Amino acid sequence: MPWLELSLTIRAEQQPRVEEALDDLGALSVTLQDADAETPDEQAIFEPGVGELPLWPTITLNALFEADCDRRGLGEALGDLLPWLEPDQLQFRDVADEDWERAWMDQFKPMPFGQRLWIYPWNIEPPADQDIVVVRLDPGLAFGSGTHPTTALCLAWLDSLDLHGKRVIDFGCGSGILAIAALKLGAASAVGVDNDPQALIASADNAERNAVADRLSVYLPEDVKADPADVFIANILAGPLGELAPTFAAAAKPGAPFAISGILQGQQDELLARYAEWFDELRVDTQEDWVRISGKRRAGTH
Repeated sequence: MPWLELSLTIRAEQQPRVEEALDDLGALSVTLQDADAETPDEQAIFEPGVGELPLWPTITLNALFEADCDRRGLGEALGDLLPWLEPDQLQFRDVADEDWERAWMDQFKPMPFGQRLWIYPWNIEPPADQDIVVVRLDPGLAFGSGTHPTTALCLAWLDSLDLHGKRVIDFGCGSGILAIAALKLGAASAVGVDNDPQALIASADNAERNAVADRLSVYLPEDVKADPADVFIANILAGPLGELAPTFAAAAKPGAPFAISGILQGQQDELLARYAEWFDELRVDTQEDWVRISGKRRAGTH
């Protein structure tokens, strides 16, 4: 069914009251975006703290209502709740019903990483080629499709390793793409860790789709009870990567290859210094504006 979308641009400090008013008037959903998106004034928000909701100075709110909602009545009611609101701040449009995830999947094409590894959407049948390793993927609601440079950097790194018989930890597993790729590349087992329960569901579903569910275990960070891994990988963000460095060091066996990504250009120097306490042979690889740091766990440090 179609929907009615109401959009208005406001200041950040007005957001709580406006969102409350929209909810009171029956909004089915309210989304926020930078009003300066795709302009020189656009501001990226990468690393909100726990419990924080950082906002842009100027915000565009988009609220969905039932298609038969009375536009004039909605505008008048919103004006009663928000007397400072000007009528010309309100914009209405009809929105066709669409399965956005499936629409995205229609555009998601097979992608190669390294020498052997390919990521295929679940709705495209891969060729019967014994020389390639295929991961079938439906990202669901979790991050990780291979299209982002950080995921691509991590997939290429996994493809470069001899993973046969190894145990892998994937911290920040998202869709499970890295853990599943490691299993398809020969790892004996993998542990996926994420603080988003939806990610654990997506990882388990994708593991089932790739016939590796019996070798993948998924956990929230507070529930992990795993021995140190033969290979460790984490694709999150620079802030948590710095904070969790001692945890990651403890999660990797001496000599274990490790890689971290989710790092923007300019953030790597601080992380290199941080990780040098526990890891050797540190190197930096880049793709677009993103960085991967890799190396090996040093023996004899805790």
